[in-house]
Amino acid sequence: MSDHETDDATGTNRDEEPTFAAAEYADGAVTYPPHTVSPTGAERVGTVDLREYEGHVLTWTTSTATPPGVREPNTLAIVEFDMGPAYDGPAVRALGQIAERGDGSEEAFDVDIGDRVEPVYAAELREPGAGIREPESQAWDGFRFRPVDE
Repeated sequence: MSDHETDDATGTNRDEEPTFAAAEYADGAVTYPPHTVSPTGAERVGTVDLREYEGHVLTWTTSTATPPGVREPNTLAIVEFDMGPAYDGPAVRALGQIAERGDGSEEAFDVDIGDRVEPVYAAELREPGAGIREPESQAWDGFRFRPVDE
């Protein structure tokens, strides 16, 4: 994707989106979510934007009993990122929602174990006013996973 392209799923410029930040450590490991030290105790030295990497679905499930403000049904997947051939650290994995199709149906894409996916920014992962907390007290945005076209 070029520096000025818009993302079809969000309609926003990718440069304007928040990063999907994982932590990078002195021992070369990368973890998500970020931690202060690596699994072996090495200090954190930076961040890696997981938007730059594809992943594959390790497993998935669809929840039909979701918390207030979360779409129902809600398909979730555990995704393992392909960090490239030079990376020899622990697996980098994330749990997240599967993106909506974008055809107006508000249905999530179908996924299966092994499918290639990419993270895409979502301005609202759930409805801000539906919970018991004040909407201003927390972030409502984040990343979902969308299948990668072959």
